[in-house]
Amino acid sequence: MLVEIRLRPGIADPQGSTIERALPALGFDGFSGVGVGKAIRFAVDGPDEDSARARVEELCRRFLANPVIEDAEVTLSAAGTP
Repeated sequence: MLVEIRLRPGIADPQGSTIERALPALGFDGFSGVGVGKAIRFAVDGPDEDSARARVEELCRRFLANPVIEDAEVTLSAAGTP
């Protein structure tokens, strides 16, 4: 299971802005729209894919993401791989 947490559109991303400004000085031209977020990988038990996804989405709403400023995207992976 993979949860990617990103800032919502319109929320300032000072880390992403700093990285984007530094890239040309490091010889990396042509990059734009840099954003910094979090990736959380784990395994979850559940009787089926839908119930596992529902549990993870609830976890995101209640604990992993700040719903005021962040969006969470849940990606399921094959059984046995986080």
